Amino acid sequence: MSDQTNPVRLLAAGDTAPMAGLGGVRDRFMIDGSDTQGRFSLVQHLFEPRALAAPMHRHRDEDEYSFVLTGRIGAILDGVEVEAGPGDLLFKPRGQWHTFWNATDEPATLLELISPAGLENLFKSFGDLTDEPTPEVLAEMAAKYGCDLDFPATFPVVERHGLAF
Repeated sequence: MSDQTNPVRLLAAGDTAPMAGLGGVRDRFMIDGSDTQGRFSLVQHLFEPRALAAPMHRHRDEDEYSFVLTGRIGAILDGVEVEAGPGDLLFKPRGQWHTFWNATDEPATLLELISPAGLENLFKSFGDLTDEPTPEVLAEMAAKYGCDLDFPATFPVVERHGLAF
């Protein structure tokens, strides 16, 4: 049984959901923070081959849990490089520097739980961009959501793995 504050909701596999993206990663917004009174959000990241999801960054307020559905995801978590495959979970706690990418020449997909909700709104704001953003524009956008970016730490990762960014 449902009520007005918690309506029954089914997002079927073929259903459309709001999308946005930047570079080689598209984001499908499956559960929004407004649906959960801000407790969490759920975003599906759809990676093109060798796509970087984000520059090296840390967020002040949110923990992220990334569950790999398809492909191989490379990540640097607090200075340690790892690679995760289907069924693996990457934990990116608030305050920890990290980045992640599609580690192969095939598409990859993961589900990202963000708790508490809020950071998904940064991803949504990428849909408002009309031009390819500069590092300064990205840093300004991220700062609005309590997120710091480190581009100098990102470029060696991009070069080492042949990533598109």
